[in-house]
Amino acid sequence: MHIITGDDIRSVCTWPFAVEALRTGHRLDPAELSDSLVENGGRRMLVRTAWVPGLASGVKAVTIYPDNPSGTPPLPSVQGQVLLFDEARGHVVAVLEGVDLTAWKTAGDSALGASCLAREDVKTMLMVGAGSMARPLIEAHRAVRPSLDHVMIWNRSAPRAEELAASLGDAGISAEVVPDLDAAVSRADLISTATMTKTPIIRGEALKPGAHLDLVGAFTPDMREADDQALTRGRLFVDSRATTVGHIGEIKIPLAAGAIQRDDILGDMHDLVQGKAGRKSPDDITVFKNGGGAHLDVMIAHAVYQALSAN
Repeated sequence: MHIITGDDIRSVCTWPFAVEALRTGHRLDPAELSDSLVENGGRRMLVRTAWVPGLASGVKAVTIYPDNPSGTPPLPSVQGQVLLFDEARGHVVAVLEGVDLTAWKTAGDSALGASCLAREDVKTMLMVGAGSMARPLIEAHRAVRPSLDHVMIWNRSAPRAEELAASLGDAGISAEVVPDLDAAVSRADLISTATMTKTPIIRGEALKPGAHLDLVGAFTPDMREADDQALTRGRLFVDSRATTVGHIGEIKIPLAAGAIQRDDILGDMHDLVQGKAGRKSPDDITVFKNGGGAHLDVMIAHAVYQALSAN
């Protein structure tokens, strides 16, 4: 059994590597999935299991402590591990650091969605939220859409947004902090959201024709980032129906209210990767709900394990 650290993961992972691992996994049959979420005082523990036929199976167990980054000492808001099992024999082949793998998996998932849905000529990105996932999401989207040459950042706390903008500037990426969210949404070609909000902050009325909206933050039944009009104005896609429909407020709440119907979800990642669904015209607004799932962790973990084993 291999113990794979964050440094090990970073030694082989790039955004093209992560996106291709997910693309390869979605050419296979859909995974069998099961999730368990428990909560205590705003702190959560999430256990996700997946079996990807023809690839591997795995379990991811993480805690989500939203206040950790502001603590002393600061800690990641998400912590945990991933167990990767050999599909043929059932033994554990690797234990992987979950924090690093989660970043590669989550941002890679959104980037793969954007590679299938976002226009190839997108120029301006809006990052809504300046937490731990903001930088990976920006980097991943820019990897699949190199035309992105300017990043706007909106965050409830301006200092965190300013810190992120400064770090992007140091890396040679044009970035600015924007105070007016609606105005920024109306300018953006690609919008990625990674917040903890339960009240929608992205208004569909503000989306411009041709925009791509990548919804990442909501992961519980009472969380959502976009209003009903954002979902109905756009062509709606999810990474996995199994992890979004009935589980995440972004989809569950408008479904229950009758604002959208199940048929309004035009495809999942398998459909997108296999060319069965996608953008129809340059003026389409596309909406992608990143719901995550252990199958994505298994796909990335398997690719990392294979790459390290080959070295």
